[in-house]
Amino acid sequence: MLAHPTLDLLHQLGLNGMAKAFDEIEASGEAATLTHPEWLGLLLDREVSYRRDRRLLARLRYARLRHQAAIEDVDYRAARGLDRALFNKLAEGSWIEAHDNLIPVRTHRRRQKLACLGARPQSLS
Repeated sequence: MLAHPTLDLLHQLGLNGMAKAFDEIEASGEAATLTHPEWLGLLLDREVSYRRDRRLLARLRYARLRHQAAIEDVDYRAARGLDRALFNKLAEGSWIEAHDNLIPVRTHRRRQKLACLGARPQSLS
């Protein structure tokens, strides 16, 4: 199979995630061990995750978050009255899927920090 024309076509079609996966699989020599459905499934998975990551990064850039906050960096020892179990439950986001309301904390600065913590996914932290 001709790799360069295939890569060029994938890029022309805007399938950059597939092109990157195609190039990596070809370079690693893994191509001979995969069947055609496995090969196609791998390329499709990479394209979907590539698009999802780009969409998420665009949304984060548009949000213009003021703090580089991560849920893992929360200090529960400070005297703020944070309940670790409740905070982790809020971080999971199941309350969003259940269409529940969230009452923000008292001060403006803490509200900003909490909003940044909730907006930034844990996978990017």
